[in-house]
Amino acid sequence: MIYVEEFYSAFLGSVDWTLKSILFQVPWHINYFWGLILISLIIWALEIIFPWRKNQSIIRKDFWLDLFYMFFNFFIFSIVISGVYSSLEVFFNNYGIKNTSLSIINSNTLPFWVEIFIFFILLDFFQWATHILLHKIPFLWKFHQVHHSVKEMGFAAHFRYHWMENILYKPLKTIGIMLIGGFEPEHAYLVHFFTICIGHLNHANIKLSWGPLKYILNSPVMHLYHHAKDLPNGKFGVNFGISLSLWDYLFKTNYLPEDSGTINLGFSGDEKLPKGFFGQFFYGFISSKKK
Repeated sequence: MIYVEEFYSAFLGSVDWTLKSILFQVPWHINYFWGLILISLIIWALEIIFPWRKNQSIIRKDFWLDLFYMFFNFFIFSIVISGVYSSLEVFFNNYGIKNTSLSIINSNTLPFWVEIFIFFILLDFFQWATHILLHKIPFLWKFHQVHHSVKEMGFAAHFRYHWMENILYKPLKTIGIMLIGGFEPEHAYLVHFFTICIGHLNHANIKLSWGPLKYILNSPVMHLYHHAKDLPNGKFGVNFGISLSLWDYLFKTNYLPEDSGTINLGFSGDEKLPKGFFGQFFYGFISSKKK
């Protein structure tokens, strides 16, 4: 019964918080709803003013689908799944597994900005490693194909991904928090907004490579080749970086032969992937069974 109550409480709490965010009833710096919209509008404006692929329409192919994915993955699905994660937290707490159980660093002894920086680095590395698994493991690749079905890149493509990826990536943030004993999750909004900015930019129709910082920060020029339909022989993917390109350069998964921005996007057999949201919603499971 306690798990049902926790699920119900967390679900209603997420609904209430989202509604309050829409109505400007939460502090501006943790208003994820309008923060996402503001970041999206700014980067979309940059796409319009400084387009990399000048023949690409402002309302590009699948723009509205990607825009819906932004709100579905970030808000609708998060509300639905919030009760599950809250119930799991109670379950693990009952068995003595708490936020400090895996701690390797005591953040109480660290300056605030150092604490945030360590959390960001750990989280990005876990996401990079998980991203590789999404490409390498056939069952997971089926879900990740939804993201790679993008044929024209734009900022909103950042959030076109299968809901199963939420299931895989969400626990990583929890693990990152657990590794830094004493870390306060409410401070994660700084990392959150920064990663959304970088993610939007990486998918945007903007030619940006960061100059000397390209070995540290991911960029739209580098990430475009992650979506390339034609990969180097023997490669199951390249440029797996989320916010940082650092891991790709360190572990030799980087690849950037040119920067014209004119390459074909997608994957072999992408024409078989459903074009609409509901077809993509069930895609990984249905296609796996048929196979």
